[in-house]
Amino acid sequence: MAEPTAAEPQSKAYFQKERRKYTPEEETKLERQHFWRIIDAFRFYRFHVQEQVKRAERQFHSLSQRHKRLLPGVISNLDRVRRCAEHNQEVLDAIVHNGLHMFENVEYGEREDPRKARTSSTFDMDKLKSTIKQFVRDWSEAGQPERDSCYKPIIQEIQRLFPSDQYDVSKVSVLVPGAGLGRLAWEIARLGYACQGNEWSFFMLFSSNFVLNRCEEENALTLYPWIHQFSNNKKSSDQTRPIRFPDVNPQSLPLNTDFSMVAGDFMEVYSESECWDCVATCFFIDTANNVLEYVDTIWNILKPGGVWINLGPLLYHFENIANELSIELSYEDIRTAMIKYGFLIEVEKESMQTTYTENECSMLRYVYDCVFFVARKPSELQFNGQEDEHQHNSPPAAKSSRREGSNRLT
Repeated sequence: MAEPTAAEPQSKAYFQKERRKYTPEEETKLERQHFWRIIDAFRFYRFHVQEQVKRAERQFHSLSQRHKRLLPGVISNLDRVRRCAEHNQEVLDAIVHNGLHMFENVEYGEREDPRKARTSSTFDMDKLKSTIKQFVRDWSEAGQPERDSCYKPIIQEIQRLFPSDQYDVSKVSVLVPGAGLGRLAWEIARLGYACQGNEWSFFMLFSSNFVLNRCEEENALTLYPWIHQFSNNKKSSDQTRPIRFPDVNPQSLPLNTDFSMVAGDFMEVYSESECWDCVATCFFIDTANNVLEYVDTIWNILKPGGVWINLGPLLYHFENIANELSIELSYEDIRTAMIKYGFLIEVEKESMQTTYTENECSMLRYVYDCVFFVARKPSELQFNGQEDEHQHNSPPAAKSSRREGSNRLT
């Protein structure tokens, strides 16, 4: 029994070596490097897709003349893919242009020859291509069915729990961690609630800043999100079909709407206790190294009587990443822990099927069988039979304070 005990400190160090604390100067340097790395990915996009097209052309030209004569439309389709990539690059360039100075309180300096495209990793290019598909999910008419299955149940619960005929909804504070391109948070704010989205990914932050702050005309812009998919196409034209965005005018919120997006790590940005009436998480909790740290944070920031609404799967993001802590819990484990925290589960559905950035014309589709729940932090908390002296009864749906000093988007 001595060997496992001796191994524990070594194991702990193994997983934490990538998560050590940095000095403020080191943090600033690393964040700047990360910022420009993502900018590089946006600028390298066309070259990445061109390489994919060139590879497909080489493969085609390796065929016999007899086989090539049987496939008269292949080269013309690859030419269309190349032109679509050029158009996508124009949109990505606009996103970058509007993202360089998007934070109110942070600047990342300038680069020598800032327009130069630098090589990006396959990992970053995959992230960028996923971000392009997020425009379909959040801001196109084609994404409406997916939004109905993912966002609508959350919004309906917020309206049920905080109805406008019983609450001044402008003072009901709702936080949306992992807000992505911001549509869920925007829809909640459109209903009059005080809503803040939080996002860590620069890919998402650049793109949400562009669509929320720079797009005013409905369906004025075009992307070709499926050109990277060379498999499972029923028709060649499916690969190059466009989507238009935004399907609504993001600038149409009333002037007095309390809506904001904050950049940063969820657990670091939101440390102030008892600030929020509602935390709404959609396809989010499996992004944690340790999901219980998210539960810790949500419990801490909710006001007594506040609610946590969640919908999503448990596709743990760090499961197969080397040297990263990844605690892969079942929903049963998470539910048990939530109850031990003190959460009261008021609504629970263990089977809600939905998709995520689905290509509706693809021959391959993934369906997530999601868990949906509404959990309440009790108004009066008791530990060992005594009321927690640190808790205080704030009035229901009192407007929350806002953390200052976070990276707010302009």
